[in-house]
Amino acid sequence: MPQDVRDLPAGNHDGLYRFLGGSPLAVAFRLILLSILVGVVLAAIGFDPWNILNSIRLLFQRLWDLGFDAINWLWRYFLLGAVIVIPVWLLMRIFGAPRGR
Repeated sequence: MPQDVRDLPAGNHDGLYRFLGGSPLAVAFRLILLSILVGVVLAAIGFDPWNILNSIRLLFQRLWDLGFDAINWLWRYFLLGAVIVIPVWLLMRIFGAPRGR
């Protein structure tokens, strides 16, 4: 005689567990910890939760300024080095050994 196996009807909380991916308390705890971690990272780059659109604009403005600060930094070092390198190169070309052709 084959054994009949019947699935019990799902309880009220089974659908909730399946939807949340675990027990509601564990999921809430993980979401709270993740929210705090993401909040710390966003605060470190200058986001303000009360004025998020302005914070995003300021972030892009700072990145833009940072990019041009890097170009300014490179330009200053280029000029500083060129003050020495270009005259030395020019003198070497003028007073260097003659080339015979």
